Amino acid sequence: MIDPSVIRRLVGVYHADGGLRGELAYVVGKVRGTASCALCDITHGAFGRRREWRDLLPELGVPVELVHLNERSAPVRAASQGRTPCVLAVTDGGHLPLLGPDDLAGLDGDVARFAEALRAAAGRAGLRWETTD
Repeated sequence: MIDPSVIRRLVGVYHADGGLRGELAYVVGKVRGTASCALCDITHGAFGRRREWRDLLPELGVPVELVHLNERSAPVRAASQGRTPCVLAVTDGGHLPLLGPDDLAGLDGDVARFAEALRAAAGRAGLRWETTD
């Protein structure tokens, strides 16, 4: 059944390009203080994906896709252009922004605060999580 108020999946868009060259440019920029990505700070630590992030994913109850700027599909690009990093809700009605750069920056890399902010943003947008009842 089509329901534009149900979150089918989430897409997080990093404020960096993917691939070896993009990752290297981001790391160098981060060290120099010229590059930042608040979503990266939430999902990754010094040695890869954060345990807290991995633990959160099953609790969300919907698939979560993380993409870099150069990996975005056309609908993700349209919904996120000029507003990265961000998290989008994918519904039957399209891709809807839930958390933008300022929202994510205010979380200071805290996964638990991210989960709270995400749920609150979905509620404010009138969205609900897909259930398998």
